[in-house]
Order: sequence, then C-alpha cells, then structure tokens
Amino acid sequence: MNMKKKSPTSKKTYERPVCKQQAVIDLFLDSIWAERGLSQNTLESYGRDLCTLCAWLNQQDTSLEKASRADLLSYFSERYQSGTSVATNTRLLSSMRRFYRYLVRESMLETDPTSQIDSPAQGRTLPIALSEQDVEALLAMPDTDSVLGLRDRAMLELLYATGLRVSELTAITMSRVSLQHGIVRVFGKGNKERLVPMGEEALDWLNQYLNTARPELMAGKGVCEQVFVTNRGSGMTRQAFWYLIKRHTLNAGIIKPVSPHTLRHAFATHLLNHGADLRVVQMLLGHSDLSTTQIYTHVAKARLQEVHQQHHPRG
Repeated sequence: MNMKKKSPTSKKTYERPVCKQQAVIDLFLDSIWAERGLSQNTLESYGRDLCTLCAWLNQQDTSLEKASRADLLSYFSERYQSGTSVATNTRLLSSMRRFYRYLVRESMLETDPTSQIDSPAQGRTLPIALSEQDVEALLAMPDTDSVLGLRDRAMLELLYATGLRVSELTAITMSRVSLQHGIVRVFGKGNKERLVPMGEEALDWLNQYLNTARPELMAGKGVCEQVFVTNRGSGMTRQAFWYLIKRHTLNAGIIKPVSPHTLRHAFATHLLNHGADLRVVQMLLGHSDLSTTQIYTHVAKARLQEVHQQHHPRG
C-alpha cells in the first residue's frame, strides 16, 4: 500500500475522550482519509466514535486491540440502557467494523471482533415532509431589502432548488457556480462530483445576492472563496445556517421541526409528486444507492393518500 500522502491535520480538531490507543486511531483515520476521500464530518464522526469506545474499554481494563465480541456487546448494551438511539448505535457499529477490518488488513489483529455482531434492527423512518405551501412560506420570510435577508433568501432558494446537503451548500465556492449555464458543481460524500441545475428562480436570487449583497458583506474584509458569507466576511458554516433556517421557520409559523435537511427532503418529495423519474432524483441528490432515494416514494405516496382522503367523496 502506498503510504505517501498529505497529512490530514485538519481532521483532528474534534473534542475526544482520553484514549490510550489514540495513535492507532489516528493511523486508521489517516488511511481512510487518503484512500476514500471521506468528508471532514465523516472523519470526525469516526474519530469520536472510536475514542469514546476506547475510553470505555480502558475503564474495563482492556483496549481496542484486545476487545472481544463480548466486550463490544456489553458496550452496546450499556449504551442502549442509557437511551442511545438505534440509529446512533448503527452508525457506531459501522465505524467499529471499518476500524477493525483495517486492523486485520494491516496485520495488527488476527480476527475481527465485530464480524459476528448483527446490525441493530432499525425501522425505516419517513422524512418530515413539508408541503409546497410550507416551503413557499419559508422562502418568503427573509427581508430581501437587507443584505443578510437577500443572502438568506438566495441560500434557501438554492437549497430547495437543488436538494443539496447543508455541508455541500455552505462549501460552494465562486469557481463552482456557472451563472451562464445555471449549474452548480458539487462535491458530495466520498468527494464525488456532480453537476446540479439551479432553476430560474434560485438563479435569479443568487444573481441578486452576488451582484449586490455579497460585495457589501465583503467590503474591506479580504477574500473568501465561499459563495455564502457572514456579515464578518467569513464563510457561512453549517451551524450558522441551521440557526437562521430555524429562525425563519418560526417566523413563518411552521410548527413542524425544520432543519436544512428538511428542504432536501422537500426537494426530492416534490419532484416525485410532480412525476420525476426516481433515478433522476437519485442523481440530483448524489445517492450512490437507489434504495436510499426510494424512501421518498413512500413520502410521495403518503401525501397522495392524504389528498385522496381529504378530497375524494369516498376517501
């Protein structure tokens, strides 16, 4: 295996429990960063999961390398008893499996203690579906007479028009946007590139933001490659956008819990409601597996059933 690679120093910024096997965790993170091009958020999740497991194992007088299947099952049992969700434990098991396969592959371990651990049974949860009326109300909330309101409107319009993940939206740089062609170039999970059309409405708001609001926000504040910036001239973060979408949701009087990902769900569901092909939606969302996209067909069907019950005389 070619071990020459850039040092991914930026990935080690998360808070982590004290772990005596930190060195082997860092080797693992370096390996998957170099080989698979995983996102910063994914790497940090792996690091936190493994450091938390490591700290727990140390308390049991064992270690990551010495842990048995029984040790790991005890760890999961304790987490379930403390109220950890099935989804969180499923993600944790995924992190552990990849880590232990790495140890076996690198001859640091003979057997994989996770190989005989089944994934937790997890029911399929349908995404929260905003109606088209809800989305219109949300999009209309920012005060577009202000520079920040114009920025917020452009971000919301672009998010709904493209179905981007919030990390993809905030990471868009000026060089990745083609206003002439109405296309944004996105690097998604696994650093996979895709081209996503913006649509006329989002393109119009983005043009207004880039021509008026952004120059004012950046005046005298240096250079920032990110398209969407704060009033300090720095790039918009996922956390800051989460906060502003919550604020606009409350102002719109929407009682459903809304996050940036909710607009991604709305994008997919509304496309299917209007007859879009499932595989086209898969490509636009950047899903590698069609089954991930198929959950939105259940949302669309549920909405059709609701409309039928409300408006059909025999509903």
